[in-house]
Amino acid sequence: MRQTALILCLLASVSLLTGCEALGIETATQIAAKKEAEGKAIGSACRHAVRSIESCFSAYPRAGKAAVFAGWREMDQYMRENSVVGMPSEPGSDASATPANANKPGSEAQKS
Repeated sequence: MRQTALILCLLASVSLLTGCEALGIETATQIAAKKEAEGKAIGSACRHAVRSIESCFSAYPRAGKAAVFAGWREMDQYMRENSVVGMPSEPGSDASATPANANKPGSEAQKS
């Protein structure tokens, strides 16, 4: 009797743990892979925006430096191999802070 109760308890706990993926709960390896991918994306975006790796590190201190550098290096290699010209952002401009119609002719942003 005790053996069957133990087996049932074990089966119930295993079935509950396998349901975590269905609920969308991320594991530690999934979180680490996500942070690595985000760091690489940040690094490659910095390289494409013609920003130095040091300024990228200082702009994104919470991103992993190894992942940021790997992304920056991969984008640098890609840009050199394919003769891609970097697209520097305008100094002092932030795309999230400007309205969507700020660059359209006749908009209120240009009239003032």
